[in-house]
Amino acid sequence: MLASVILLAHARAHALSLSDLTDSEASDGLKTALEKGALAAISLLGRKDGFLSNEAVRIPLPGYLEDASKLLKTFGQGKRVDELVTAMNRAAETAVPMAKDLLVGAVKSMSVTDAKNILTGGDTSVTAFFAGKTRDPLSVQFLPVVTRATEKVSLASKYNRVASKAAGIGLIGKDEAKIENYVTGKTLDGLYFVIGEEERKIRRDPVGTGSAILKKVFGVFK
Repeated sequence: MLASVILLAHARAHALSLSDLTDSEASDGLKTALEKGALAAISLLGRKDGFLSNEAVRIPLPGYLEDASKLLKTFGQGKRVDELVTAMNRAAETAVPMAKDLLVGAVKSMSVTDAKNILTGGDTSVTAFFAGKTRDPLSVQFLPVVTRATEKVSLASKYNRVASKAAGIGLIGKDEAKIENYVTGKTLDGLYFVIGEEERKIRRDPVGTGSAILKKVFGVFK
């Protein structure tokens, strides 16, 4: 029973018995928490400075370019480096709102097995769930948006030319061979990370969400 899993996953429960919580309520509670977490993450990240000013998800230059940027700054090219970093993060902020339908759809179609894996899978279980369900299709959606944003910066095309050669001889991985692919991947990493953080906040303070089902399912574990 899913209700049993929730009780076992939250050993701090006090007086709630299995008869007080049905599988349907347990499933609805978890789905509500995940959907609220996803929408909160989109709201936080899908706005100006949502990535750029958030140290937890701010997208840095790829390692190969990060090393080169120190030399570029020495030769007075610091502004160009900063422009690229800003463009990368602005691209992420623009792309994130596009994820809403897929993320909500993933939650609504969540199976009992998915729910059990989330409840017993530890701190990265929410990230793993969303990544498994949505990473590939979101990559396809995000990539054109990221490409349009980064190609406006001249340093991006220069990076791609150099990185392509470096990847060809094994100096860097394929995920860093093109700036747009790198940014798309980091955008998704940041989005899934923040969803997990928001979902944990909801579990810690279900009463504060104003949701009756969240209060019933998770409120008893306070």
